[in-house]
Amino acid sequence: MISEEKRRELRKKAMNLPLHPGVYIMHDKSGEIIYIGKAKALKNRVSQYFGSEKNHEEKVRQMVAHVDWFEYILTDSEFEALVLEASLIKQHTPKYNILLKDDKGYHYIKITNEAWPRLSQAKQIADDDAKYLGPYVSSWATKESVDEALKIFRLPDCTRRFPQDIGKKRPCLNYYIQQCCAPCLGKITESEYRELIDEAVDFVQGGSAASVKKLEQKMLEASENLQFERAARLRDRLQAIKRMADRQKVVANSIPEQDVIALAQGPSAACFQVFRYQDARLCDRESFPMGPVGEPESARSEFIERYYSIRDRIPPRVMLDAPAENMVLLEQWLSAKAGRVVHLVVPQKGEQAKLAEMVRSNAAEQVAQTTGRTGRETSALDELGRLLGLQNPPQYIESYDISNLAGEDNVAGMVVFENGRPLKSAYRKFKIKTVEGQDDYGSMNEVLTRRFQEYEQHKDENEGFGRLPDLILLDGGKGQVSAVRPVLEHFKLQIPLFGMVKDNSHRTRAITGDGGEIAINSHRAAFTLVSSIQDEVHRWAIGYHRQSRKKHAFASSLTQIEGIGEKRAKALLHHFRTITAIREATLEELAFAPDMTRPAAQEVYDYFHEIEK
Repeated sequence: MISEEKRRELRKKAMNLPLHPGVYIMHDKSGEIIYIGKAKALKNRVSQYFGSEKNHEEKVRQMVAHVDWFEYILTDSEFEALVLEASLIKQHTPKYNILLKDDKGYHYIKITNEAWPRLSQAKQIADDDAKYLGPYVSSWATKESVDEALKIFRLPDCTRRFPQDIGKKRPCLNYYIQQCCAPCLGKITESEYRELIDEAVDFVQGGSAASVKKLEQKMLEASENLQFERAARLRDRLQAIKRMADRQKVVANSIPEQDVIALAQGPSAACFQVFRYQDARLCDRESFPMGPVGEPESARSEFIERYYSIRDRIPPRVMLDAPAENMVLLEQWLSAKAGRVVHLVVPQKGEQAKLAEMVRSNAAEQVAQTTGRTGRETSALDELGRLLGLQNPPQYIESYDISNLAGEDNVAGMVVFENGRPLKSAYRKFKIKTVEGQDDYGSMNEVLTRRFQEYEQHKDENEGFGRLPDLILLDGGKGQVSAVRPVLEHFKLQIPLFGMVKDNSHRTRAITGDGGEIAINSHRAAFTLVSSIQDEVHRWAIGYHRQSRKKHAFASSLTQIEGIGEKRAKALLHHFRTITAIREATLEELAFAPDMTRPAAQEVYDYFHEIEK
C-alpha cells in the first residue's frame, strides 16, 4: 500500500510535468512496468492519480497503491502518443492495462480419406492422409461452417463406420428430423455420398453464393435430363443454404462489413463481446471476460486499442454500443493502421441499434455466468446506468415512497435492490414525525434527512444505513426530487437522484431528474427493472400505512375505556401487539404493562370481561 509520504512525493513530481502530449509509464518497487497510459497534457493526467482517492475507480486505486516511480516520453501530438502507447503495451503487457491474448492458434476443416469420408473440425494437421482446409483463425467460425455444411448436406456426425455398420442398427434421430442422409440404412450409394461431400467442401471453401451458383447449374442440368428426383434433392439443398444464410444475417443485412463491439459490466466482472460481419453475414464472434474495467468510455477506448493492435483485419466500420473516449483520435489511428478510412459509430435507433443491443445482451450473459446473476439482471442494470448517465451500473439502489390517507397516518417505505434483486433485509419503514397533513415533499425531505443522519452514525459499518446507495429512486416527479436535493447537498453527498413518474393508469412512464424527463418505455430491460422497483416500494409503503391505520383504529377503541388516553392506548398496543392479547391478559399482566396503573388495569380488564358477559 502506498504511504501518504510517497503519494505526496509522486504528486509533487507529477506537478512538474509539462502540459504536453506524451506517454507515462508506472513502475512498482521491483521496477516492473505495471501501467502505461497516454495523455494530451501529461501534468494534468498524471497528477490526478496521486490526488484524492475518492474519485478513483477500484482498479485505479489498486494500481496507484503499487506505484513506486514513473517515467514519461514526450510526443509531438496526442495521435503519436496513442501509437506509442499501443506499441509499448504490446511489448510490456502491464498488469493494470486491459490485455487481450494475441490468439495465433489456427483451426482446420478435416475431410477423412476413406470410402465414406467424414467432415469435422480439427485444431491441427495430423499425419493421417486426410485433407485439411484452412488454416482459419477463428475457432467459432470454423465450427459454424462445419455445422452448417453437415446440416445443409445432411451428412452424418455420429461415430458409426461405413460400410461396416450399414444395416446393423436403427438410424438415429437426425435421420427422422431430416438432418442426416443415414448411410447406415443403405439407401444412399457411395458415389451419391461422395457427391454430397464434394458439395459440402465447395460450400465451406467458396461460401454460400458460389455454392448456390454451382447447385443451380446442376439442378438445371438434372431437369433437362429428366432426372427429376435428383433435381428435387438439389432444390432442397439450395433451400437449406438460403434458410441458413437468412438465419445468419441476424439484423445486419444492410451493412456488408463491420465489427460490433459491446460492453457489459457487473459488480466484480465485465465482458467485451465482438461480432464480426462480412458479406452482411455473421462470420465470427469473440468474448473477452475480465475483471472490473472502471469508467465505461475509457474502457471502450482502451479495449479498441488493444483489440486492433493484435488483429490484422480492420473493417471500414466499427459499431459501438455506447460512446468511447477519444473517438476522433481512435478513428484516425484505425484509419492509419488499415490504410483506408475507418468509421466509429454509435447507433441511436433502428436495426443497427437493435444489433448493438443484441451483442450487449450476449456480453451480459457472459458476465452473469461469472457473477451468479441472470443475463437479464446484468443487462437491465447496465442499460439503466447508461440511460441515466451513470459512470457505472448501479449495483445498490434505494427507493422511497410516501403513503397517507388525507394526511392521516403519514408513513414512508424504503426498499433496496442489490444487483437487480430485492434485498429485503435492508428494507426500512419510517413514521413521519415533523410533517403535519398531506405534504409529500416535506415528508420525503424528512425521511431522507433521517436516513443520512443514520449514515453519519454508522458509516464505518458499510452495511444497512452505513452503506451509501449507487442510485436513489423516489416514487414521484420533479417535486420530490427538488425536495430531496437539498438534503444530499447538506450532507455533501454526490448520489444520483431521480424520480419515477407514473401515467394515468399508475404504471411507470418515465424517470425524471433535474434536467427533465427521460423516457424508458423503449428500453425494455431498464423499464422492467424500474417498474419492479416502483411496484415494490409502493407495496411496502402502503402495507405499512394500512398497518398503522389498523393500530390507530385499535388505539381509538381503547381510548373509550375510562382512564385510558391515547398515550396509554399506544403503549398497551406496543406491549401486547394485538387487541386479542390485551383481552386475554390477566389483571396482573395488564398492571405491569408500561405506563399502566392498577386502577387503569382494572378498568381495561373489566371493560373486556363485561363485554364477554
